[in-house]
Amino acid sequence: MVRAREPIFFAALSLALFAWPARAQDTKPAPKQAPASAPEVDPDAAKYSTEKKYVPPGAVKSVEIGNFYLRRKKYNGALSRFKEAVAEDSGYAPAYLGLGKVYEHMGVKQKALDAYKHYLDALPSEKDALEAKNVQHAVARLEQEIKTQGPPKHGQAPRAETTAPQSQ
Repeated sequence: MVRAREPIFFAALSLALFAWPARAQDTKPAPKQAPASAPEVDPDAAKYSTEKKYVPPGAVKSVEIGNFYLRRKKYNGALSRFKEAVAEDSGYAPAYLGLGKVYEHMGVKQKALDAYKHYLDALPSEKDALEAKNVQHAVARLEQEIKTQGPPKHGQAPRAETTAPQSQ
């Protein structure tokens, strides 16, 4: 008996709600407001920017991030970080070392060779440059590969010849 009352109760309730007359809307017009005065504008507002600009983290941190990308074989990300480090501090040798490694992995031998040479030049002392055996071996290998490389294939740009520094 209780179950029979529930549907009847809900039906009566829904009829009562839908059949309830709607309230008449107010037909009075809204009161007129006085014209708003011009808002105060900062004359220097054009100088301010809400846009956040990218601030590079510095050469040391950029090289650290670049090495992170290099270890994960994300060469484009590593390349941009090493370039950023060079732009931040053009005398920071590890940035050029990273550039050389990235360019070598990407197959851009001439740029890798140039970056490695710049690395050796940017080292603080000749002793450091002499101790950088891996880079010296890479420079010698890349110079040999560039010399033995054949003529450019159709559609490729001609390669730039490298000249060894002459000693006097």
